[in-house]
Amino acid sequence: MKRFILLLMLLLVNTVIVWAEDKVEVFPSVRYDQFTIYQNLAIFWMGIIGLIIIIKIKLKEIERIQKMGIDKEEKDVPLLD
Repeated sequence: MKRFILLLMLLLVNTVIVWAEDKVEVFPSVRYDQFTIYQNLAIFWMGIIGLIIIIKIKLKEIERIQKMGIDKEEKDVPLLD
């Protein structure tokens, strides 16, 4: 029961603190700045998706090489002396 009361008091204190704070604008109100932010986010996510695609392609290539057995050393290969 003590924990419940303590949790309730902490919740009330946090809500009072949030209500008392001044609102700070985080997102710019100018359209040009908003466009720049959205453009940078789009470029960022396209880069992330591109990296994921490149990693996926490389993993498929590694699996293909392992299936073919190219990475294993053969004992019957003639050597040039």
